[in-house]
Parts: sequence; structure tokens; C-alpha cells
Amino acid sequence: MDREPGLSARLRLTLSYTGFLLVAGTLMLVTGAWFLARVRHVGLVFAPGYRLSVARDFAPVAAVTMGFLLVFGLVGGWFLAGRMLAPLHRITHATRAAADGSLSHRVRLPGRQDEFAELADAFDTMLERLEAHVAAQQRFAANASHELRTPLSVTKSLLDVARADPGRAADPLLDRLHAVNTRAIDLTEALLLLSRVDRRSLTREPVDLSLLAEEATETLLPLAEKHAITLEAEGEFAPTTGSPALLLQLTTNLVHNAIVHNLPEHGTVRVTTRVRPGSALLTVENTGEQVPRDLVPTLTEPFRRGTDRVHTDHAGTGLGLAIAQTITRAHDGTLTLTPRPAGGLRVTVELPQRPSGSAPAGPRTA
Repeated sequence: MDREPGLSARLRLTLSYTGFLLVAGTLMLVTGAWFLARVRHVGLVFAPGYRLSVARDFAPVAAVTMGFLLVFGLVGGWFLAGRMLAPLHRITHATRAAADGSLSHRVRLPGRQDEFAELADAFDTMLERLEAHVAAQQRFAANASHELRTPLSVTKSLLDVARADPGRAADPLLDRLHAVNTRAIDLTEALLLLSRVDRRSLTREPVDLSLLAEEATETLLPLAEKHAITLEAEGEFAPTTGSPALLLQLTTNLVHNAIVHNLPEHGTVRVTTRVRPGSALLTVENTGEQVPRDLVPTLTEPFRRGTDRVHTDHAGTGLGLAIAQTITRAHDGTLTLTPRPAGGLRVTVELPQRPSGSAPAGPRTA
């Protein structure tokens, strides 16, 4: 949730410690001054102006003492607050790592049992269960997709043979079955890819996003021309690191999604790449229908569509943006969806920029 900026917990604790120390010091000095001025001392004879002299001589000493207490309280309080809050910093780091998709990270807070240790242990237990649950889901999706590949491939082969038989008359049913089977195969391959993408298994190589954008647009240009979609690609050298094959799949999915979610005719898809300090950016935007802002956060969910598909012969699997989101996170990047005021969507992928000095790997299709 959005919050207004405020003082850090460490600074608040430091000021609390310092304030308490100053109050205690003030009370101590006031009590000492009163005691010296009021209490009679046995065996001592005081001059007539003794009390005033004591107050006047005691004031500078009190001021120096209070200044010392202020500095000591600030420095000591800052140090003590930092030591007390160190476990919270470790827990916060683990929480952010988990939010970015790294469920394998653990706090593993050392030391004896206390409130911070209980919180850290509970958080580690939650992460272990979440990681096991996600891993089980990925194994199920991978196994189910793998098992479906063989019968679907066999069915496709039979349909291809039947359609190619010169003695058989044209049968619309065969064409329809072939289209349905092709869509099922695409869906199975997409599910298999989605279950296999994992940042821990990535082999990272230098990649130029501008080359991937060029290859993706060239591949999908016939589809765009078929439906009177203007496909534009331009941009600058955008270096990053990652899997060339997965990043090409990411780019292809975004461009394909921009084509199929477009105007019935005379639509536009624009693909650009650029860099900014520390980041390489890929942007794909298209014309189309108005996309409600409250619907945008759900578009990266599997099988979620913002509008009805325009081109039913290339309807896709409903996993394009979900796969793009997964690939982006596996490369430590962010994917942002923004509705265009005139209609359509702007998708921006931001990836860590590759340090200068290494050559990009060529695009791969495997």
C-alpha cells in the first residue's frame, strides 16, 4: 500500500533513547543543584552569597554535561537501534526476494530464541511450504504437458495424412479438427515452457534486445500483413544478459499478442528498444480497443484475455503475457502494462543492463 514518507524505525528509536537520556540527565542535574543549594553541610561555614554562587558556577557545568549526554545519546542510541533492528533488515531482504519470485531464499537468523527469531523461523517455514507447493504445481504442469504431447502429435500426423489424401474430397470437418489440434499442441508447448522457466536454471549470455525485436517482427510480419496491421520496429542497441532463446520467446509473445489484440483493420504495432542508466528496455505498443485500468493487473494471469480475440485463426493460447511475465522475472526484470489513452496497450520490459565490454549473442530459436 502507498504510505506517506516518515522517519525510519532506527531514527525513531535513536531519538527515543536520546530523549530519555536527556530527561534523566536533566532530573539528575536539577536534583544535584537543589541538593547543593539547600542542604546544610556539617562543619562548613558558608559566606552570605553562597547559594547564588553555587547556582552561577553550576550552570556551565550543567550545560556541558547536557551537551555530552545529547551527543552520547545520539551516537549510542543509533548504534543500539541498529543492532536491535538488524534482524528486521534480514527479514525484509528475504521478503523482497520472495516477492520477486525467489522462494528459495531463507532468513536463517542466528542467535538465541526471541521475538525476532520466532518471526524469522515462521517466515522461513512459510517460504518452505510455498516453494514446495509451487514446485509441485510446476511438476504437475510439466508432466501433464509432456504426456499430452505424444497423443496430440499422433493425431496431428493422422489429420495431415487424411488432408493430403488426393482421393478424399475436401472436408471442412478435417480442417476444423486440424485447427483445434494445432491449438492444443500450441497450448501444451506453452504450458511446458511456462513450467520450465526458472531463474536458477538459466544460462546467461550477452543479448541485444534490438536484434531480438528485429527477428520477432520479421517472423510475424506475414501475420501482420494478412490482417492489415502496420508493424514497425526501431530502437537502439539495448544490451542485457540472459537466455537468448527465452528472451526471443518473450519478444515474440509480446509482438504476437499486440497483433491479435488490435483493430480489425488499419491497426499499428510499434516495437522499440532503448537504454537508460542500469536498464535495457523493450517496449511493444499497439492500437486496439480501450482496456479498463482495473483489468490491466489481471492480464498476465494464465488464460486471461482483456478483450475478445480479433483474429480467430491465430487466437493464441491465453498464455502469452503469462509466459512473458515469467520469463521477465526469471531474468530479474519487470514487465509493466499501461493502457493507451487512444486504445490498445503499451507493454514495457525492463531488464538489467549488461556491463560494457561483452559482445551480444545471436538470437536463437531452439
